[in-house]
Amino acid sequence: MFSLSNEQAEYQITDRHSFQRFVGIDANKKAPDFITIWGYENTLSQQGYIKEMFERFDQFLNEQGYIANQGAIIDATIVQVPRQRNTRDENKLIKSGKTPQSFKANPHRLAQKDIDARWTKKNNISYYGYKNHVLIDDQCKLIRAFDVTSANVHDSTPANGILAGSIAAELFGDSAYQSPEISGLLKHLCINDFTSEKSYRNKKLTKSQIESNHRKSKTRCHVEHVFGFMQNTMKSKFIRTIGQTRASFQIGLTNLVYNICRYVQLQKRYC
Repeated sequence: MFSLSNEQAEYQITDRHSFQRFVGIDANKKAPDFITIWGYENTLSQQGYIKEMFERFDQFLNEQGYIANQGAIIDATIVQVPRQRNTRDENKLIKSGKTPQSFKANPHRLAQKDIDARWTKKNNISYYGYKNHVLIDDQCKLIRAFDVTSANVHDSTPANGILAGSIAAELFGDSAYQSPEISGLLKHLCINDFTSEKSYRNKKLTKSQIESNHRKSKTRCHVEHVFGFMQNTMKSKFIRTIGQTRASFQIGLTNLVYNICRYVQLQKRYC
């Protein structure tokens, strides 16, 4: 929630009664040190528990009446990690899925190298890290499914897996999700396709298509409120993790904590 390092988490638990109450520690007891916190997080990430944790809370949301059976929005955002300083030859090997011999020869160096993250460009700006692919319901702005990939993966690639369990009646997305495969899946799931149409080199959008995309964007833009909360309140556009496993856990945990915060907001509004 506060984007704290493990050392800062230990300090805040020791220093603040609010943190002690939250983690269930009596004021007379010693707070767990940062190594214990790291070990706990590492165990959760290595065992792949984040998906189970996320699905358990999603089940709770359904039990509370927040059922995502109307409109859904799919989108992805880039999550950056510390940039790597490698040689061109090392980058070629990493890109091909191999570990450079220079890394293997030095275990300490290998432990500090993220060989799973990738480069991508957006608006002519280069980013290094991963992508957080999410499916939210447009009524409550709750994340109902997610996937984490390296940053170079196209937005539409994990869409089939994210949409597989959806019971939404409509799907909104940008033009990146316009493909025969996704359209076929939506028909199979009986989901109305409201993804934005895209133009091609020799085929520009008609006036009616542009107007249609504009109407769709009024709903599709709701996903930016989710990403905005993550970036501005949770400071989660940049994470200090190494490797796909830990990045997936950290990003998945961000999605879960966002849902908890959003649930509290919804309860205050409707209760």
